[in-house]
Amino acid sequence: MTILVTGAAGFIGAAVSEALLRRGEQLVGIDNLNDYYDVELKNARLKRLSCHPEFKFVQLDISDRQDVSELFHNSAFDIVVNLAAQAGVRYSMENPSAYVDANLVGFGNILEGCRHGEITHLVYASSSSVYGVSDAPDVTEEHPLVPLTLYNKFKGMCEPLLKKYTDSAFTGVIFRPATVCGYGPRQRLDVSVNILTNHAINKGKITVFGGSQLRPNLHIQDYCDLCQLLLEAPAEKIQNEIFNCGVENMSIMEIAQTVKRVVEEEFPDINDLEIVTTPTDDIRSYHINSDKITRVLGFKPTHTVEDAIRDLCTAFRNSKLPSSFDDDIYFNVRRLKRINAG
Repeated sequence: MTILVTGAAGFIGAAVSEALLRRGEQLVGIDNLNDYYDVELKNARLKRLSCHPEFKFVQLDISDRQDVSELFHNSAFDIVVNLAAQAGVRYSMENPSAYVDANLVGFGNILEGCRHGEITHLVYASSSSVYGVSDAPDVTEEHPLVPLTLYNKFKGMCEPLLKKYTDSAFTGVIFRPATVCGYGPRQRLDVSVNILTNHAINKGKITVFGGSQLRPNLHIQDYCDLCQLLLEAPAEKIQNEIFNCGVENMSIMEIAQTVKRVVEEEFPDINDLEIVTTPTDDIRSYHINSDKITRVLGFKPTHTVEDAIRDLCTAFRNSKLPSSFDDDIYFNVRRLKRINAG
């Protein structure tokens, strides 16, 4: 089985690719590399994948229909794990065209490639952020989608698009992961748990924007395990299905308090961390229910937010995340703004 992984060089894509390679799979990985410095192409984060004998990397933008068509025509793979997306909720409000190209047009090109390339199976990574704001105590997969930004909107719009292509020969499954946290081979430090941990360790103070918003979380290792499960699951159990997947629904303030406790334990020299709150216009708040994926597929995340924080503490202690506030490589939106400004 050969697997195409789109977005293979990203925070999640690199981790998923490494996990699949460890399992013995053959991979073709594609990524436009827009969020990388030139030097990043040469360092170990991508080289670690590219040097693997079962991994072929192609630099490609999925919004380019011709390039995608040629990829499917010239490469032999059976299954697609679609992780490619323009990330960053706030940036979608500033540069909407980037989200149209990557998150909607690009996915349409992938689906057309699947149709012509006789692909048998596609796993689509949507997002739990499609729910926007909800007061429901448990947001299930049947909850209405209330997108607040183009990122949320296009993630949701791609779901029915996939279902138009599925048939007896082509299985499609959708999962809506919670916000991914923890340490990965291509690190992001612009998601809630990772942001607060970075602040605690390197600023000696935790700044919380808002605090009452509820956010579901998912450890990056559980995300990798979930992708592997969706690749193996029987078609009759997953065809056209949608699955939430998160481990802990916590308020931003609860995350901050957990970060404070764990960092003070991991770094005895850092004590009595101050938590400072500041207003925010990011009102996304929802509490997802992930019972369906446990009921149908027996999947239950095994890692916690605390595990993610401890993993990050280890990475910082071992100097794996240098210049964690100054280097744009950790911050997708900041990097994209700099690219566009240049």
